[in-house]
Order: sequence, then structure tokens, then C-alpha cells
Amino acid sequence: MVLCEDKKIRVLIAEDALQEKIRELGLQITQDYKGRSPVLVSILRGSFIFIADICRHIPIPVVFDFMAVSSYGNPKLSSGIVRITKDLEFNVEGEEVIIIEDIIDSGRTLNYLLKNLGARNPKSIEVCALLDKKVPGKKDNRIKYKGFEIPNKFVVGYGLDFHEKYRNFPFIGYIENE
Repeated sequence: MVLCEDKKIRVLIAEDALQEKIRELGLQITQDYKGRSPVLVSILRGSFIFIADICRHIPIPVVFDFMAVSSYGNPKLSSGIVRITKDLEFNVEGEEVIIIEDIIDSGRTLNYLLKNLGARNPKSIEVCALLDKKVPGKKDNRIKYKGFEIPNKFVVGYGLDFHEKYRNFPFIGYIENE
């Protein structure tokens, strides 16, 4: 457990387990895309640490781009409405795209991204998600590269935040009593 300000944060996934799984995901992507150059689309802000680490385990040429989307009305509850707040700068038409996500909660944001990016005529779209949360009523998701399934807890660390704090923790944790 970590005490931070007035919060008790319990470790859910330790740093060494995270790094081992990220290495495995990077190697799998490398095997699947050998001889090709996929476009890694990081969904900001939560996935910035994940993409920085996973790309070090993908020793093939890749293109990086970033999108920011919002679906949260407050820090813990989704509004159900997804909107793009930062769009891609790279044209993905005819490209092999891998969406790099930190966490899949309800699946609404991911399904929106798949439709939005699919309308741009890429050659293919796959999803790499570090965390897949078990949420009641979750929409089906196409996660090809999955790190961990986690319980329905509000998690922080490794890019994930609570009121923009705790992103810098090297592990995934949850705030006790939140």
C-alpha cells in the first residue's frame, strides 16, 4: 500500500509484472508485423507511458501518432458521449493501424475510435490495450493484444489518473474506499 496525501493506494499490478507483460505484447506485435511498418495510435493522455515502454520492445519501423478523446463528465463516471479533442496528424488511409489504449472500461470509447478510424480507410485496425476492465454490460471489444483483465475498480498509476494525479506511479493501483 502507498500513502499519498489522504489516499491509500493498493497495488493491483506490480511494476515488474507490468514490464514483463509489455515486453510480451511488444514481441507479439513485432512477430505479427515483421517486414511491415504499422502506425501506433496512442490514445492520450492515459497511454503515453504505455506507448513509450511498448515501442522499445517493437524493433521494426513504426509511425507514431496521437489522439485525445473524452468521454468522462466527471473523473469517475462516463458521460456516454465521446468526442475527439486532438485528432491524428498522419493520414492512415491504406495503413496498418494499432490503437494503443491504457484501459478499456465500458468499451464506448474504443468502439467510437474503431468506427472513426475505420472511416479513414486504413488497411487494417487492431487494438492493444494494457488493461481490460470487467464492467457489467460492457460492449464487445476487439482487443487483439491484451495485457491484463482487471476487476471493476477505479485504477491509477502508469498513466492513469484521479483528478490528474498519480499518473507517475510505476504500478497499477486502486484507491481504497473510492
